[in-house]
Amino acid sequence: MNNMHPYRYVFLDLDDTLWDFHANARLSLQKMYEQQALNRYFENFEEFFQIYARRNIELWEMYGKGEITKEFLMSERFRYPLAKMGLDDLQLAEAIGKQYLEILPEQTSLLPFARELLDYLYPKYPLTLISNGFVEVQYKKLKSCRIEHYFSHVVLSEQAGALKPDREIFNYALRLNQATPEEAIMIGDSFSADIEGAKNAGIDQIYLQRNNLLSYTGQHATFIVKSLQEVFSIL
Repeated sequence: MNNMHPYRYVFLDLDDTLWDFHANARLSLQKMYEQQALNRYFENFEEFFQIYARRNIELWEMYGKGEITKEFLMSERFRYPLAKMGLDDLQLAEAIGKQYLEILPEQTSLLPFARELLDYLYPKYPLTLISNGFVEVQYKKLKSCRIEHYFSHVVLSEQAGALKPDREIFNYALRLNQATPEEAIMIGDSFSADIEGAKNAGIDQIYLQRNNLLSYTGQHATFIVKSLQEVFSIL
Protein backbone atom coordinates (compact mmCIF):
# COMPACT_ATOMS: atom_id res chain seq x y z
CA MET A 1 0.00 0.00 0.00
CA ASN A 2 1.27 3.45 -0.91
CA ASN A 3 1.13 5.59 2.23
CA MET A 4 2.21 8.73 0.37
CA HIS A 5 -1.09 9.35 -1.39
CA PRO A 6 -3.89 11.45 0.16
CA TYR A 7 -6.78 9.13 -0.68
CA ARG A 8 -9.22 8.08 2.01
CA TYR A 9 -12.21 7.14 -0.16
CA VAL A 10 -12.38 4.99 -3.30
CA PHE A 11 -15.13 5.38 -5.89
CA LEU A 12 -15.68 2.61 -8.46
CA ASP A 13 -17.70 2.14 -11.62
CA LEU A 14 -19.54 -1.19 -12.01
CA ASP A 15 -20.11 -2.17 -15.65
CA ASP A 16 -16.91 -3.23 -17.43
CA THR A 17 -14.87 -2.09 -14.44
CA LEU A 18 -15.87 -4.79 -11.95
CA TRP A 19 -18.80 -6.58 -13.59
CA ASP A 20 -17.99 -8.00 -17.04
CA PHE A 21 -20.79 -6.27 -18.91
CA HIS A 22 -19.67 -7.38 -22.36
CA ALA A 23 -19.65 -11.09 -21.49
CA ASN A 24 -22.74 -10.98 -19.28
CA ALA A 25 -24.80 -8.94 -21.74
CA ARG A 26 -23.94 -11.19 -24.67
CA LEU A 27 -24.88 -14.31 -22.71
CA SER A 28 -28.14 -12.68 -21.59
CA LEU A 29 -29.00 -11.66 -25.13
CA GLN A 30 -28.33 -15.20 -26.37
CA LYS A 31 -30.70 -16.61 -23.75
CA MET A 32 -33.36 -14.04 -24.59
CA TYR A 33 -32.90 -14.65 -28.34
CA GLU A 34 -33.55 -18.36 -27.86
CA GLN A 35 -36.46 -17.96 -25.44
CA GLN A 36 -38.19 -15.43 -27.69
CA ALA A 37 -37.48 -17.55 -30.80
CA LEU A 38 -36.03 -14.55 -32.60
CA ASN A 39 -34.61 -16.90 -35.22
CA ARG A 40 -38.01 -16.35 -36.82
CA TYR A 41 -36.77 -12.92 -37.85
CA PHE A 42 -32.97 -13.13 -37.97
CA GLU A 43 -30.66 -15.47 -39.85
CA ASN A 44 -28.72 -16.14 -36.66
CA PHE A 45 -27.90 -14.63 -33.27
CA GLU A 46 -24.82 -12.83 -34.58
CA GLU A 47 -26.89 -10.89 -37.10
CA PHE A 48 -29.26 -9.77 -34.34
CA PHE A 49 -26.42 -8.97 -31.96
CA GLN A 50 -24.51 -6.76 -34.39
CA ILE A 51 -27.59 -4.67 -35.19
CA TYR A 52 -28.57 -4.45 -31.52
CA ALA A 53 -25.08 -3.60 -30.26
CA ARG A 54 -24.52 -0.70 -32.66
CA ARG A 55 -27.88 0.84 -31.83
CA ASN A 56 -27.46 0.27 -28.11
CA ILE A 57 -24.16 2.20 -28.07
CA GLU A 58 -25.80 5.11 -29.89
CA LEU A 59 -28.73 5.13 -27.48
CA TRP A 60 -26.55 5.07 -24.37
CA GLU A 61 -24.57 8.03 -25.71
CA MET A 62 -27.84 9.90 -26.25
CA TYR A 63 -29.08 8.92 -22.79
CA GLY A 64 -25.85 10.12 -21.22
CA LYS A 65 -26.40 13.52 -22.83
CA GLY A 66 -29.98 13.67 -21.58
CA GLU A 67 -31.38 13.53 -25.12
CA ILE A 68 -33.64 10.51 -24.58
CA THR A 69 -35.46 8.92 -21.66
CA LYS A 70 -34.60 5.65 -19.99
CA GLU A 71 -37.91 4.18 -21.18
CA PHE A 72 -37.16 5.05 -24.81
CA LEU A 73 -33.71 3.49 -24.56
CA MET A 74 -35.10 0.27 -23.09
CA SER A 75 -37.62 -0.28 -25.88
CA GLU A 76 -35.83 1.31 -28.85
CA ARG A 77 -32.73 -0.87 -28.60
CA PHE A 78 -34.92 -3.89 -29.35
CA ARG A 79 -37.49 -2.20 -31.61
CA TYR A 80 -34.71 -1.12 -33.97
CA PRO A 81 -33.34 -4.60 -34.82
CA LEU A 82 -36.87 -5.89 -35.35
CA ALA A 83 -37.70 -2.94 -37.59
CA LYS A 84 -34.57 -3.62 -39.64
CA MET A 85 -36.09 -7.02 -40.38
CA GLY A 86 -39.39 -5.44 -41.40
CA LEU A 87 -41.21 -6.04 -38.11
CA ASP A 88 -42.20 -2.78 -36.42
CA ASP A 89 -43.72 -4.21 -33.24
CA LEU A 90 -43.28 -1.96 -30.20
CA GLN A 91 -45.18 -4.34 -27.92
CA LEU A 92 -42.83 -7.21 -28.77
CA ALA A 93 -39.81 -4.93 -28.35
CA GLU A 94 -40.99 -3.91 -24.88
CA ALA A 95 -41.59 -7.54 -23.89
CA ILE A 96 -38.12 -8.51 -25.09
CA GLY A 97 -36.60 -5.57 -23.25
CA LYS A 98 -38.33 -6.53 -20.02
CA GLN A 99 -37.14 -10.14 -20.28
CA TYR A 100 -33.58 -9.03 -21.01
CA LEU A 101 -33.50 -6.90 -17.86
CA GLU A 102 -34.67 -9.92 -15.88
CA ILE A 103 -31.95 -12.20 -17.27
CA LEU A 104 -29.07 -9.70 -17.29
CA PRO A 105 -28.55 -9.14 -13.54
CA GLU A 106 -28.53 -12.88 -12.90
CA GLN A 107 -25.18 -13.19 -14.69
CA THR A 108 -22.14 -13.25 -12.45
CA SER A 109 -18.95 -12.87 -14.51
CA LEU A 110 -16.55 -10.35 -13.02
CA LEU A 111 -13.43 -8.92 -14.64
CA PRO A 112 -10.10 -10.53 -13.72
CA PHE A 113 -8.93 -9.45 -10.25
CA ALA A 114 -12.20 -7.62 -9.49
CA ARG A 115 -13.03 -9.66 -6.40
CA GLU A 116 -9.41 -9.71 -5.28
CA LEU A 117 -9.25 -5.93 -5.60
CA LEU A 118 -12.41 -5.49 -3.55
CA ASP A 119 -11.00 -7.82 -0.90
CA TYR A 120 -7.85 -5.70 -0.84
CA LEU A 121 -9.56 -2.30 -0.75
CA TYR A 122 -12.44 -3.11 1.59
CA PRO A 123 -10.48 -3.10 4.89
CA LYS A 124 -8.60 0.06 3.92
CA TYR A 125 -11.17 2.44 2.43
CA PRO A 126 -14.91 3.12 2.41
CA LEU A 127 -15.94 2.05 -1.11
CA THR A 128 -18.64 3.83 -3.10
CA LEU A 129 -20.11 2.51 -6.34
CA ILE A 130 -21.04 5.18 -8.92
CA SER A 131 -23.04 3.99 -11.93
CA ASN A 132 -25.31 5.26 -14.70
CA GLY A 133 -26.99 1.85 -14.80
CA PHE A 134 -30.66 1.34 -14.08
CA VAL A 135 -31.89 0.90 -10.51
CA GLU A 136 -33.82 -2.24 -11.51
CA VAL A 137 -30.68 -4.12 -12.44
CA GLN A 138 -27.64 -2.67 -10.67
CA TYR A 139 -28.59 -3.77 -7.15
CA LYS A 140 -29.49 -7.23 -8.48
CA LYS A 141 -26.08 -7.51 -10.17
CA LEU A 142 -24.33 -6.75 -6.90
CA LYS A 143 -26.41 -9.33 -5.07
CA SER A 144 -26.00 -12.02 -7.75
CA CYS A 145 -22.21 -11.57 -7.70
CA ARG A 146 -22.16 -11.36 -3.91
CA ILE A 147 -20.23 -8.11 -3.86
CA GLU A 148 -22.85 -5.76 -2.40
CA HIS A 149 -21.34 -5.99 1.10
CA TYR A 150 -18.12 -4.30 -0.03
CA PHE A 151 -19.80 -0.94 -0.61
CA SER A 152 -20.56 1.68 2.01
CA HIS A 153 -22.65 3.56 -0.57
CA VAL A 154 -24.19 2.83 -3.96
CA VAL A 155 -24.79 5.97 -6.05
CA LEU A 156 -26.96 5.47 -9.13
CA SER A 157 -27.65 8.28 -11.58
CA GLU A 158 -31.42 7.96 -11.23
CA GLN A 159 -31.16 8.48 -7.48
CA ALA A 160 -28.52 11.21 -7.65
CA GLY A 161 -30.41 13.13 -10.32
CA ALA A 162 -27.35 13.34 -12.57
CA LEU A 163 -25.53 11.09 -15.02
CA LYS A 164 -21.78 10.64 -15.29
CA PRO A 165 -19.87 12.67 -16.47
CA ASP A 166 -21.93 15.40 -14.75
CA ARG A 167 -19.85 16.52 -11.79
CA GLU A 168 -22.97 16.56 -9.61
CA ILE A 169 -23.11 12.75 -9.34
CA PHE A 170 -19.53 12.82 -8.02
CA ASN A 171 -20.39 15.66 -5.65
CA TYR A 172 -23.32 13.57 -4.46
CA ALA A 173 -20.93 10.73 -3.63
CA LEU A 174 -18.57 13.13 -1.86
CA ARG A 175 -21.41 14.45 0.29
CA LEU A 176 -22.48 10.93 1.26
CA ASN A 177 -18.95 10.23 2.46
CA GLN A 178 -18.42 13.71 3.94
CA ALA A 179 -15.26 13.77 1.84
CA THR A 180 -13.36 16.43 -0.06
CA PRO A 181 -12.43 15.88 -3.73
CA GLU A 182 -8.76 15.61 -2.77
CA GLU A 183 -9.51 12.66 -0.48
CA ALA A 184 -11.21 10.54 -3.17
CA ILE A 185 -10.11 8.63 -6.26
CA MET A 186 -12.31 7.19 -9.02
CA ILE A 187 -11.67 3.86 -10.80
CA GLY A 188 -13.45 3.34 -14.11
CA ASP A 189 -13.21 2.09 -17.69
CA SER A 190 -15.03 4.92 -19.48
CA PHE A 191 -12.79 7.86 -20.23
CA SER A 192 -15.67 10.21 -20.99
CA ALA A 193 -17.96 9.20 -18.11
CA ASP A 194 -15.66 8.08 -15.31
CA ILE A 195 -12.37 9.85 -15.91
CA GLU A 196 -13.45 13.20 -17.34
CA GLY A 197 -16.38 13.28 -14.92
CA ALA A 198 -14.18 12.72 -11.89
CA LYS A 199 -11.61 15.18 -13.22
CA ASN A 200 -14.29 17.87 -13.56
CA ALA A 201 -15.22 17.28 -9.92
CA GLY A 202 -11.60 17.68 -8.82
CA ILE A 203 -11.20 13.96 -8.07
CA ASP A 204 -8.13 11.96 -9.12
CA GLN A 205 -8.71 9.00 -11.42
CA ILE A 206 -7.51 5.50 -12.25
CA TYR A 207 -8.39 4.77 -15.87
CA LEU A 208 -8.85 1.07 -16.62
CA GLN A 209 -7.73 1.15 -20.23
CA ARG A 210 -8.42 -2.36 -21.43
CA ASN A 211 -7.62 -1.60 -25.07
CA ASN A 212 -4.42 -0.21 -26.51
CA LEU A 213 -5.72 3.21 -27.50
CA LEU A 214 -6.89 6.15 -25.44
CA SER A 215 -10.57 6.83 -25.88
CA TYR A 216 -9.75 10.45 -26.56
CA THR A 217 -6.41 11.40 -28.08
CA GLY A 218 -4.38 13.72 -25.89
CA GLN A 219 -6.42 13.14 -22.76
CA HIS A 220 -4.78 11.82 -19.64
CA ALA A 221 -5.73 10.37 -16.28
CA THR A 222 -3.96 10.54 -12.92
CA PHE A 223 -3.16 6.84 -13.33
CA ILE A 224 -3.67 4.50 -16.30
CA VAL A 225 -3.79 0.73 -15.81
CA LYS A 226 -4.34 -2.16 -18.21
CA SER A 227 -5.67 -4.50 -15.53
CA LEU A 228 -7.27 -4.19 -12.11
CA GLN A 229 -4.24 -6.05 -10.78
CA GLU A 230 -2.17 -2.89 -11.29
CA VAL A 231 -4.38 -0.94 -8.88
CA PHE A 232 -2.82 -2.82 -5.94
CA SER A 233 0.45 -0.94 -6.43
CA ILE A 234 -1.34 2.44 -6.52
CA LEU A 235 -3.54 2.06 -3.46
